[in-house]
Amino acid sequence: MASLSWPNRITVSRIILIAPFVICLLHLQDAEWATAARRGALAIFVLMAITDALDGYVARRLNHETPLGKFLDPLADKLLVIAAVLLLAREGTNVSGYVLPATVVVVALGKDLCVLIGFAIIYINTGRTCIVPRRLGKLCTTAQLTMLTAVLLAPDLPAILGGLPRALWWIATAMAIAATVDYYRFGQRFMATSLETKNSQ
Repeated sequence: MASLSWPNRITVSRIILIAPFVICLLHLQDAEWATAARRGALAIFVLMAITDALDGYVARRLNHETPLGKFLDPLADKLLVIAAVLLLAREGTNVSGYVLPATVVVVALGKDLCVLIGFAIIYINTGRTCIVPRRLGKLCTTAQLTMLTAVLLAPDLPAILGGLPRALWWIATAMAIAATVDYYRFGQRFMATSLETKNSQ
């Protein structure tokens, strides 16, 4: 990582942390390791959240915001969310009593798939890349990460907050749908403007 800036090194480290996070999730139903695995996953998750905030702060502080960083930062979030929702929706790797519904998983994965397809369509038609953070996209990611935190914390929550994880996974799902629509509309405008500029040259 010698050629990477410090913010990008932090982001790459965050991606690497997904591996031990997944290992912890794979042991959530082990009789001997269930609680330790869940709390270990939660600790790694919190560490990743801290490094997420840190890499953005360092990039702005050192004026090291790069195209690579703009690509890697959302990639790290997407990989984390995809790995988490897939495993937390499976019998055997879920938090007991809080299996993520298939709808939550399909919408979460569908959003990222739509964004990826849209990215490819824009590039094929215009020859330009379009990596532009959107407010709804950021809010969606925040909602998804908050939901995952609540699910991992669920067995430790007081009874009065027992319904919080379920409420959050539907909020995150609604946000994912809204973000997908927003990305679609933005992509249409971006491609139309790019094609108009290209044809006028």
